[in-house]
Amino acid sequence: MSAHYFDYTQKGNMKKTLLWAIGGTLGLILVFYISIRNSLVNLSETIDGSFAQVENQMKRRADLIPNLVNTVKGYANQEKEIFEKIALARAQMAGAKTVDDKVKASQQFESTLSRLLVVVENYPNLKSDAQFNRLMDELAGSENRLSIERMRFNEHVKEYNKEIRLFPKNIVAHFAGFEKRGYFEVQEKDKQVPSVKFE
Repeated sequence: MSAHYFDYTQKGNMKKTLLWAIGGTLGLILVFYISIRNSLVNLSETIDGSFAQVENQMKRRADLIPNLVNTVKGYANQEKEIFEKIALARAQMAGAKTVDDKVKASQQFESTLSRLLVVVENYPNLKSDAQFNRLMDELAGSENRLSIERMRFNEHVKEYNKEIRLFPKNIVAHFAGFEKRGYFEVQEKDKQVPSVKFE
């Protein structure tokens, strides 16, 4: 056999080895990309599911309000403006489409609800109304559940935002279009708990 044949065979083997190495590397990169992308999709879906729970609790609260308003109306019929604002805030919440719109509508709703509770202070006879007391208990429970769901949502957003910033996941996140998600934040004015006293 000639040296030329060995040379040709070695070159062929080197090409095959090089192709296998390139193919193997590309395969590993693809598996790596898919694995990271899937983990980010899971985190994103967890956030969406968590926000759905927040929405569920906001809806529950919004459904309680008309009954509460009707009970208060029986005692405070002249407080027409606050009742109209509550109806408007509830409608805005129902019509909100994006997460940001829903958060803003919820904050507006909470602000209006706190005004209702201030109005209630002026009508001490309400404290003896069994329906009012039951509704207030349900509202308090709803607010607690909403607070827990918001906290869970924010924890999931924190985990997701951290993951899309860490190397090498940040590269995959960039190419796959994963963007930072916003937290469910309470406005400064809404951090003040309204003081309601039934004396």
